[in-house]
Formats: sequence, C-alpha cells, structure tokens
Amino acid sequence: MAKGRKNGLYSEVSEELSALMKTGWADTERHGLPLDEQAPYAARRRAALSARFPGERLVIPSGNLKARSNDDLYPFRPYSGYVHMTGDQARDGALVLEPRADGGHDAYCYQLPRDGRDTDEFWLGYTAELWTGRRRSLAESERVLGLSCRDVRSAAGDLAAASGVPTRIVRGVDPVLEAAVTTDPERDAELEEALSGLRLVKDAWEIGEMRKAVDSTVRGFTDCVGELSRAVASSERWIEGTFFRRARLEGNSVGYGSICAAGEHATIMHWTDNDGPVRPGDLLLLDAGVETHTLYTADVTRTLPISGTFTPVQRTVYEAVYEAQEAGMAAVKPGAAYRDFHVAAQRYLAEKLVEWGFIEGPADRAHALGLQRRFTMAGTGHMLGLDVHDCAEARNEEYVDGVLEPGMVLTVEPGLYFQPDDLTVPEEWRGIGVRIEDDLLVTADGHENLSAGLPRSADEVEAWMARVAG
Repeated sequence: MAKGRKNGLYSEVSEELSALMKTGWADTERHGLPLDEQAPYAARRRAALSARFPGERLVIPSGNLKARSNDDLYPFRPYSGYVHMTGDQARDGALVLEPRADGGHDAYCYQLPRDGRDTDEFWLGYTAELWTGRRRSLAESERVLGLSCRDVRSAAGDLAAASGVPTRIVRGVDPVLEAAVTTDPERDAELEEALSGLRLVKDAWEIGEMRKAVDSTVRGFTDCVGELSRAVASSERWIEGTFFRRARLEGNSVGYGSICAAGEHATIMHWTDNDGPVRPGDLLLLDAGVETHTLYTADVTRTLPISGTFTPVQRTVYEAVYEAQEAGMAAVKPGAAYRDFHVAAQRYLAEKLVEWGFIEGPADRAHALGLQRRFTMAGTGHMLGLDVHDCAEARNEEYVDGVLEPGMVLTVEPGLYFQPDDLTVPEEWRGIGVRIEDDLLVTADGHENLSAGLPRSADEVEAWMARVAG
C-alpha cells in the first residue's frame, strides 16, 4: 500500500535495505492444518451446481478490495456465492468448475498466495503481508478447503487462453476475470440465479451457524437495553456502538447497517444515520443482526418503550403489529406458499386500519387494493442466510412464488409506520413506528422461532426491560 504513494517520506529503497529485508526470516508454513468443518458441505453444494450446468466452465470470483477514500479500504466481504461454494473468505480469489469429458466437473480455487521473501513486494507491495497481515499459502488453503488451489495471478491468462468450452461467470464481482472470458450476459445471470437458489434450503451446518448468529444477536439486544440510560444521555449512536461491540466480540461484524431509530426516526424503514436523540416517552426501533465468523447473519427487530412502559396509543399500535406477526408466523410451515405469511399479516393490519378509520373498508377490499401499504410500507419478510436479504437472485418460481420447505430460514416482520407529517391520522399517532421481526426455521412439522429468546408481547417487553434496563 505504501508503494507509489505520491507524498511518501521514502522515495526509494537502497540496495542495502532491500538486501536486509530479504534475509533472516523463519519458515512459517503451517503443517497439519485440519480440513474445515464446512468443507464436506461445500463439496455437496458444488456437486449440486455442477449437475445444473453439465459441460460448461463456471467461474465464481470472490471479489476485490474496494476503496473507501484515497488509499483507505473498506473491510473486505467476499461474494456470498463464492463463500457458499467454498467455505473460503479470501479476497482476489475465484472458484472454477472445469467440465470433465466423462461428465461432472473438476473444482479448483484460485488464491492469492503468500508473499515470498525474495522480492520487496512482501513489505512494500499493495498486497504486502507486513502491511495487511498473513495469508494462507496455497498448500495451506488446499488442506483447509479440500480443493486444489492455484496462483490467482495467472487466472486471467489461464481463462483467456482456455477456449472451446462454453463458460459462465458471475458478473460484477471481479472486473479483471470478467474481461478475460467471453460469455453471454443472460447465461451468466442464470449462473448467479442458480447460486442464489441453492441457498434457499440450508443444510445442517448452515442451520447451526444461523443459531449462533441469532443467539449472539439476542445477547446484543440485551446489551442495548442494559445501556439504554446511556443512550438517553447521548444519542442513538450509543445503541449502535453497543450492539456493534457484541457483533465484533462474538462474530465477524454486523450483518447489515444497524437501525437504531428513536422517536419519529422509527417511521423511516432503513434509518442508519443513528444520530438522533433517545427520549423517554418515545419508542426505540432496533433492527440489528450479528454476522458470524462464517458470514451468516441474523436479522431481528424489537420496538421498545424508552421509558420502559408503552403509552396507550403506543400499546395499541404495538399489539396490532404483534397480532399481525402471530398471524404471519402461524402460516410458516412446509408446503405453505411463501406468500402465505405475508398475506396473513397484511390482511390483519388492513383490518385494524379499517377499524381505526385510517383507510376505507371493507377490509377485504382495502387489502386487495393494497391500501394498508400507506402504513405498512414493505413486505412482511424475506429469506435469511449469508445475506440479510438472502437468495435475492433466485428464480421467482423457487422463492416468492414458491413453497416453503424444511431448512428454509426466513424473517417475519410486519410493521406500522405513521409518518410525523401524516394528516390522515390523529396527531397523537404521528411519529410512531413499530416493527417486530423474528427469524424462523421451517421444520418438518411447522417452524422454530430461532429468536424466541427475546420477548415479543407488550407485557413481556415491559417486564424484560424492567429487569435489564440500566
């Protein structure tokens, strides 16, 4: 990273310094590394992908570093399809499935190898280990991943030279590799679609990771309630920082930008500035999830009375959302249409809004026309896993128009949002936003609420806060 910096203090390296830097280093190769516990599952996922594209070369990059500003880089997060197929998180890598003449594919992984000590790159180069930390050697990666590994610096040339085999690549991840192959955009999109669809049903290992993510998230929410008085004395930023601490202690990071929305900010679906005041008497909508070290994320929301007790109007809104969530969760079971839980929750909220006189009835008509969406805004949930909105590129027939199967993990998150400038509702309702969100695993006989460790009903929330709040 220091190499070539315009205003660097050192304009050149003396031959003597270069020679000094290249000598006296111990052999740090790690031997006997165990196979990663995810590796057998990743191999089965690759086999499923292979079966979908016989006779074709498939290229799935991990992605590259991105600049935040100047030479300051964002923390690297690999493409989720690459992680799912390999269990690896290395930057500048790529999985290649090479078709065999007798059927199936041979899989190998391009990786950025360790820096040798025979050039100055290991301490001056853009990828210098002395600047950015040790990487695994190719041999180490082979043992951990259970995959043949090659030097990624030859990848573009290798792919460009390989001809005569139809090739697909995931676009928008690695521009260098993308430029090295000649492919069809529509066929490439089918590859990404397949990779996304293969994540719809989680295997046993993935479900274990989802449990870890949710359990850590439950502890993070408890931390936030315990430090609520400090947020009142400062701002929403205290809540954000409190949850982030738990995410970094127990996982990789947060799985998405935490929404720490107090007062009227709770009516903004994706409020992430988190710079507003936290006032007793208002509600705090906290939407956050811990991402595990293996990059699986939870996604949970609770709406909390900052003073510890709901006002009558707040409770009215909260209990309507709670009952809508109950209706939605009851519809989550194998064989049910994916849309059923959304329809159940939205229909209930349409009924309440007609009952309150905020939209014109009857309720069936209001729901059919989507009139409740003025106050419900979004859908009632989504798939969850390596991405907070997981499987986003899956075929509609498999996802939104599909049927629930055991092993799917999804959120159920109805909400009501009364904007502070909405003249169609009474003044005391304006600026109230309520969302309740839980992470559900579809089981053979129904579902399991993975986030049941957090209270949901109004009475349970108040009792919990009385025990925990600081």
